[in-house]
Amino acid sequence: MPISGGLAPRRRQPPVLYAQDASKGISVDIEPAKPTVVLVHGAVEDSSLWTHGVIQRLQRDSYATKVFSNPLRGVAHDAAYLRSLLDTIEGPILLVSHAYGGAVISQAGDDPKVKGLIYAGSPMPAAGESTNDCLERFPGGDFAASVDLIPFTLPDGTSGTDLVVKADRYGYLLAADVAEDKLALMIATQRPIALAALDEKLTAAAWMRKPSWQIRPLLDPVIPQAEFAFEADRAGAQVIELQSSHAIPVTFPDVVVDVIAQAARAMAS
Repeated sequence: MPISGGLAPRRRQPPVLYAQDASKGISVDIEPAKPTVVLVHGAVEDSSLWTHGVIQRLQRDSYATKVFSNPLRGVAHDAAYLRSLLDTIEGPILLVSHAYGGAVISQAGDDPKVKGLIYAGSPMPAAGESTNDCLERFPGGDFAASVDLIPFTLPDGTSGTDLVVKADRYGYLLAADVAEDKLALMIATQRPIALAALDEKLTAAAWMRKPSWQIRPLLDPVIPQAEFAFEADRAGAQVIELQSSHAIPVTFPDVVVDVIAQAARAMAS
C-alpha cells in the first residue's frame, strides 16, 4: 500500500549472519554485502542532480556509488555506455534512475549483476515502447508545450535535433518546489537530449524479470499519474508516493536513499 509523502512499509530485516572466530572462540556479526549503487540521470540535466544530498548520504552510509554521465543520444547508445560502466563493477548492483534514465536502466538492466531497479520520477517503458509513448499514453502530461528544438550537425555531415526545456518553463515543468538558487543552477546546467532518444523504442525491459521500486511524484506535470499507476501495476513495483515535483533527487534526497536502503535489504534477504 503506498504511503503519501513517505516510504512503503519496510520488509523484515534479513537474519544476522555469524562466523566463528577460531582464535578467540567467539561469534562475529557479518553484515550482508551492500550493492554498488549506480545513479543514472535523465534528460535536460547532468550528474549534478545527485549532489543535492543523495551522493553525500550514500557515502555517509558506506555505499559504493557510481554516477553515470548519461550521453542522452539514444536508448541503445546510452544503454551500451552504461553497460560498459557496469562491466567495471564487481558484485551486486542497484540501478537508480531519474526521468529518461528509466528507459536506459530498463534497457541495460539485463546485466546479471543488476539485482534491482529504482525509478525516481522515471518512465518504465516496456520492450517496443519509447519514452514518448509513456508520456503520451494517458492525457495530463505537459511536456511538449514546454520545450525548444535545436538542430545540430555532426562532423560527418549528419544532422539531428536536440531538445531543451524553455528557461521560463523549467521551474513549472520540472522543479516547482525547488529553491530559487538551486533552480537557477539546474536551468544553467541543463544538457540537451537528442529528440530521437525520446522516440527510440526499447528492445528489452529489465523490470520484467527483476524487482523494482517506483518513487512517484504526485505533483509532476511531465508524466501523467495514470501512467505512473499503469507502469507500476504491470511491473509489480513497490510504490512510494511523494508530494514532490519531478525533481525528486533534489526535493527528497533522503527518501531516495531510504528507498535504496530498503531495496538493498530486500536484495540481501
